[in-house]
Amino acid sequence: MKLRETISDKFLSLFGKSGFVYASAGRINLIGEHTDYNGGFVFPGAIDKVIIAEILPNGTDTINVFSIDINEEAHFGFNEDDAPSQSWARYIFGVCREILKRGGVVKGFDAVFAGNVPLGAGLSSSAALESCFAYALNDLFNDNSINKFELARIGQSTEHNYCGVNCGIMDQFASVMGQKGKLMRLDCRSMEFEYFPFEPEEYELILVDSRVKHELADSPYNKRRQSCERVAKRLGLETLRDATMEMLSNILPDITAEDYFRAKFVIEEKERVLAVCDALNRGDYQTVGMKMYETHAGLSKDYAVSCEELDFLNDLAKECGVTGSRIMGGGFGGCTINLVRKDMSEKFVECAKSRFYEKYGHEPQIYPVVISDGARKLE
Repeated sequence: MKLRETISDKFLSLFGKSGFVYASAGRINLIGEHTDYNGGFVFPGAIDKVIIAEILPNGTDTINVFSIDINEEAHFGFNEDDAPSQSWARYIFGVCREILKRGGVVKGFDAVFAGNVPLGAGLSSSAALESCFAYALNDLFNDNSINKFELARIGQSTEHNYCGVNCGIMDQFASVMGQKGKLMRLDCRSMEFEYFPFEPEEYELILVDSRVKHELADSPYNKRRQSCERVAKRLGLETLRDATMEMLSNILPDITAEDYFRAKFVIEEKERVLAVCDALNRGDYQTVGMKMYETHAGLSKDYAVSCEELDFLNDLAKECGVTGSRIMGGGFGGCTINLVRKDMSEKFVECAKSRFYEKYGHEPQIYPVVISDGARKLE
């Protein structure tokens, strides 16, 4: 692995010795969008795009970290007022602080890291960075006594408390818990999870990054969340998790059309996730693909978080005979995730690049991904 060699060479040149090597992964979410804050299910998997770090305890009270991708170093201590000024270093500082807050041990160390998780494509490069260091510090200083779920929470708390991002648990969970050839259904209410097989011999997953991000004046995320909360309250429920379409129809006169369509999407998406689980257990990738298209239609029309470019890519996928395609992530730009037959993937990629360029003046970025292991030590 070329990335690993680059890191090891840099570590040796900076610190004069070799350390221990750890990796953690970016993630995709096959289906289950905008369901986390509604108490529903998400269906992520770790991918073969990773952050790798070489780390060695240094016997001091200082942490020295070098980022190869940014070509910058940071030095900081363990106390709250030792926070580094660089935004990338705050992810690592936050992980150290969150371990200490939980009664764990962190001592001084030297580290060099780099990654091939594409930035800004919605693949959770920040969660991969947090998970990599959380896993490593648990191994080096805590004898692996912190359980994996807590490592994911450490990453989530880092985002909340040190990076100003009020994220859910899915990204860190997938990055820590991922297994090769398996997706995970996470129940966002109970935090129970189950692995499902994802080893499609005749298909592959291809992400098409529109390289477009529409900044919106209002907060569309918060507005949709509020719609869901209003409907849940009217139904006498904590979240929409236990709502049905029949229940929603019964209160139609009491809610706005906008709130109705937002809730409709969430209720139907919950059912789609469960249908995909059943389909994967049967090895039925046609049904998986059909449900992905249904999710895109719901996100575009009912939840209204798509944009012209993503709808164009989705229509193009359908036109090219792609088995399944949908927006992945919060919306208003970013990626589509596509389930493509291997014998059609080359044609689809060429078509997506040329047709998108014709219409929008730039090519989308293409990322084939394979479902892989999450956080781990590399021998």
